[in-house]
Amino acid sequence: MADPIGFIGLGIMGKPMAKNLVAAGYELVIHNRSQAVVEELVGEYPQMTVAHSPREVAERTSLTITMLPDSPDVQTVIFGTDGLLEGTRHGSLLVDMSTIAPKTAIDVYEALLARGASALDAPVSGGEPGAINATLSIMAGGSAADFERARPVFEALGTTIVHVGGPGAGQTVKACNQVAVAVIYAAVSEALVLGAKAGVDPEKIIEVLNGGLAASRIMELRGPGMIAGRFQPGFRVNLHRKDLGIIMETGKEYGVALPVTALVSQLFDAVAANGGGDLDHSALITAIEQLSNYSIAGE
Repeated sequence: MADPIGFIGLGIMGKPMAKNLVAAGYELVIHNRSQAVVEELVGEYPQMTVAHSPREVAERTSLTITMLPDSPDVQTVIFGTDGLLEGTRHGSLLVDMSTIAPKTAIDVYEALLARGASALDAPVSGGEPGAINATLSIMAGGSAADFERARPVFEALGTTIVHVGGPGAGQTVKACNQVAVAVIYAAVSEALVLGAKAGVDPEKIIEVLNGGLAASRIMELRGPGMIAGRFQPGFRVNLHRKDLGIIMETGKEYGVALPVTALVSQLFDAVAANGGGDLDHSALITAIEQLSNYSIAGE
């Protein structure tokens, strides 16, 4: 039996990821801010045991995964009172799979290194369906040796697993991913609203566009829900807004112009301002519908 894995952060992504690790034969030591999900998982899976603080997770494991909402959450879990850093043992590995600022990822790496441990920043793409089906795309930054150490764990969680560079590189690549996803959502939204308001069946638009150069996974997977007005969250608008904030700050840091991303970021802000912050990020189409005084779903 493999050594137990620590897992902190059992939200919309972390919960199914933890289940997939159990399915792959791992035992887990889990911790979460909300205790309801912890009690649910421990009651369902004897392979999971509870830790009462991040420090206890670190003390009981040699490899810990964190899956948290934002940079401040990661900083609190690692650097706070009874945090992971206090319990980290020599030779331990932290795999942070949250989406956070590259600079924060580097700070975490350096803090772990000073304790004789190591860290990977390994954010994911694929949303809730990818987490449930263990088909996530995982982009890892850190040393090649640490990446190989974590590879068996990654293989229980995803299908595209790439070592993209040194510390912080995983978060940088995730930022690139979120730029592309946001801009594609905006393009698909405009295309669908334009065609539908002009009188064309939006389902036919999706069928034709997905057979040509404009094809995209976003249109294939989310297009039907977008035209039907179904926005059950797989990845919430507010989380994508958070990522876009990280992206814009990173662009400033490196002197990279991101004019299209800046505009799309404002569209996401508009969706949130109209009460859609907890909807799936495909709800970006509602901003285009409101600007166009037209609803594809007819509501």
